[in-house]
Amino acid sequence: MNYFPDEVLEHVFDYVTSHRDRNAVSLVCKLWYRVDRFSRQKVFVGNCYSITPERVIGRFPCVKSLTLKGKPHFADFNLVPHDWGGYVYPWIQAFAKRRISLEELRLKRMVVTDDSLELLSRSFPNFKSLLLFSCEGFTTNGLAAIAANCRFLRELDLQENEIDDHSNYWLSCFPESCTSLVSLNFACLRGEVNLGALERLVARSPNLKSLRLNRAVPIETLQNILAHAPQLVDLGTGSYDHDRDSEIYENIKNTLLKCKSIRSLSGFLDVSPCCLASIYPICSNLTSLNLSYAPGLHGNELIKVIQYCERLQRLWILDGIGDKGLEVVASTCNELQELRVFPSDLSGAGNVAVTEEGLVAISKGCPKLHSILYFCHQMTNAALVTVAKNNPNFIRFRLCILDPTKPDPVMGNALDEGFGAIVKACKGLRRLSLSGLLSDQVFYYIGEYAKHLEMLSLAFAGISDKGMIHVLNGCKKLRKLEIMDSPFGDMALLQDVGKYETMRSLWMSSCEITLGGCKTLAKKMPRLNVEIINENDQLGFCRNVEMINENGQSEVCRDDKQKVGKMYLYRTLVGPRKDAPKFVWTL
Repeated sequence: MNYFPDEVLEHVFDYVTSHRDRNAVSLVCKLWYRVDRFSRQKVFVGNCYSITPERVIGRFPCVKSLTLKGKPHFADFNLVPHDWGGYVYPWIQAFAKRRISLEELRLKRMVVTDDSLELLSRSFPNFKSLLLFSCEGFTTNGLAAIAANCRFLRELDLQENEIDDHSNYWLSCFPESCTSLVSLNFACLRGEVNLGALERLVARSPNLKSLRLNRAVPIETLQNILAHAPQLVDLGTGSYDHDRDSEIYENIKNTLLKCKSIRSLSGFLDVSPCCLASIYPICSNLTSLNLSYAPGLHGNELIKVIQYCERLQRLWILDGIGDKGLEVVASTCNELQELRVFPSDLSGAGNVAVTEEGLVAISKGCPKLHSILYFCHQMTNAALVTVAKNNPNFIRFRLCILDPTKPDPVMGNALDEGFGAIVKACKGLRRLSLSGLLSDQVFYYIGEYAKHLEMLSLAFAGISDKGMIHVLNGCKKLRKLEIMDSPFGDMALLQDVGKYETMRSLWMSSCEITLGGCKTLAKKMPRLNVEIINENDQLGFCRNVEMINENGQSEVCRDDKQKVGKMYLYRTLVGPRKDAPKFVWTL
């Protein structure tokens, strides 16, 4: 294809949308590499420490959209220290210095300061979209800078962030000329907001399609907003708490009847179950429903809502729905493709729970299901075998038993055969999370059959190093491996160190690896960063040995046999990071 002009190739490449496919395209020949370099406008960096922003800019000087990830995934479970790193400021600074025309920034598990947001808002005049997911370090002052200075802002999406509320004025900072908003999500904000400014902003945003409110927005304001924005497709309610016999209830019910476009519904952070009848008329059009932040709703109330949702493709819900409720989901939502069932009580002490019965019912009634996250109190091999037969199209299967070492309650044995059935039947499985009593046998099944697996998360699993070795040897496409509280040690870690060159990262915590094993790995694989997270100087008590180095100087070395609490390994092009805190040792 070398005879095609660059302009033609650029047009063809526009249809290659995934980052992975673009990477593959760029490797075909030098011409395609060059065309990809100057035509790629969207760049994904899965680890902000794998490369410097300067190298990204040099490789893709025309980038307009940047996606960055920071802390490891287990940060979601409070396993990564608060000040571990993942700072976005150097990236924004580098892009501003090179005058990149950045229009979109998507960040996940990054540290975002107010200074970062201020610099972002003033450096890129055509900036349009900011999405922050599980980020921390900023306040409403930073949001005020974005609102005031980004004149063409279309999307401000704040999901599950830790945000300090310094004031409620930030919504007032959107200028009167701002009419471009398409998506606004501030559901994670805890503080008050300026309700008048919110109503005015919505009223002058005719293209607004997605709006998710926080609990400080009362049902009266929601009613006013919906009257101004009947075109909404995605709605996240704030507080939904009122007397069913009141005028407010009738008003919100009548207003919702006019909202014919709503396809996605979430919120209900504070809710009176008696008010739910007002949403029944719009439920028949819903394709997405998220009630995972509505602890005030229980089995019967949830079932009443679900019975109206015949077109649902995506459902996030709390386990308060119970097995009976999931049976209703199975009989009603035959188009369901994604299901997430979250625990209402992480301790497992509550009486309400879902079990294998609910999962089996879902598998029978929802043949299109391909993604599941299921927190439950127990699971059986027989149930998993049934699920595998009914739903062979799973690409994501995440099962979390609240007692992570619980065996099959019927037979009393490990859940190896059940998970084995899943990986045998689901040929396209890309993400898998395991829990329950598991031996090395399940890892043999994973290595043998999960040929497309990209991410594996496990805890309290396995018997010996053989388990981890099975996975590393068999899963050729594995990119991320996360292990916690499992018996894998140095033998497994060092069995095939070349494998890590093909992976993005490996996390091991509370396993059997030693400081010496990690040192050996770092020495053999210099292009990998091997980081030891030594919180509270956990390795400080180990035996110190005084040695004479090659320069004739005395130095103290730690005992290589000491077990490592947390190790994070990742591939990098730029060597050890420069902002590592004292408790992070880069070997």
